[in-house]
Amino acid sequence: MSDHPVRERAATEEKSGARRERERPPAPEPLPHPVVDNHCHLDIADGDWLATDEALARAAAVGVTRIVQIGCDLPGARWAVEAARDHAAIVAGVALHPNEAPRLAEKGELEAALDEIEQLAAAHPDVRAVGETGLDFFRTGPEGVAAQEESFRRHVDMAKRLDKTLVIHDRDAHRAVLDVLDSEGAPERWVMHCFSGDADFARECLDRGAHLSFAGTVTFKNAHPLREALAVTPRDRLLVETDAPFLTPVPWRGRPNASYLIPLTMRFMAEVRGDDLGELCAAVDTNTEVAFGGAW
Repeated sequence: MSDHPVRERAATEEKSGARRERERPPAPEPLPHPVVDNHCHLDIADGDWLATDEALARAAAVGVTRIVQIGCDLPGARWAVEAARDHAAIVAGVALHPNEAPRLAEKGELEAALDEIEQLAAAHPDVRAVGETGLDFFRTGPEGVAAQEESFRRHVDMAKRLDKTLVIHDRDAHRAVLDVLDSEGAPERWVMHCFSGDADFARECLDRGAHLSFAGTVTFKNAHPLREALAVTPRDRLLVETDAPFLTPVPWRGRPNASYLIPLTMRFMAEVRGDDLGELCAAVDTNTEVAFGGAW
């Protein structure tokens, strides 16, 4: 498989008007037990882009042995399926990102795009997830809410009918996300990607059966509510992710992220929770298999 043409996306939430440093961070100390990066965008370039084989090798060298590659639009979903076919360490998630749905709806293309996402999810056993879908009230204004909600509901239904894991993007939309899930009924397996709520919201998601996935944001200085959510999450519901190339953990915030930096987030999570690092890694590894329908 040849690598997907480089698709640039600006990580505006990590920019403060200054030019970002582009040098890729050094590899951290390897983990004592393997873990899975359950949310990565290998096809999106940000700075010093890593080809798929190199990204997998760097990650494996520090104990991140498997990746869930997430497609957020039709080109990304197709690429994720191809990557999973060609690399045993990768499984795929396919969906239309909530900010993609209004753009497609404006062009009259949302229905056809959703149909193709379902075809990809149904046809390929390496597609373990429908996602990332959900709601984003930060980048999309009120005029786009109806299209986002329609797309989200279609993805929820798709995940249930196809027995796929639902991966949810939630940005400034906590209550609305839960309202849709309560209305539609959550699938058996669902993940709150890059969990961004506080302890109370964590409990509400956990009560509905979610796995909560924590990214490099948990290491950020102002993320006290997020760390409180991490502390109340049972060990058997915890996942870890990069959302690479975005959300690089401290001390390299602002530089391009990649799966090989997961050990920074895992060590921070263990410290916050007071957990043994090896035991927490083993739990997260097992949890990811449970959340995404078995080992690969």
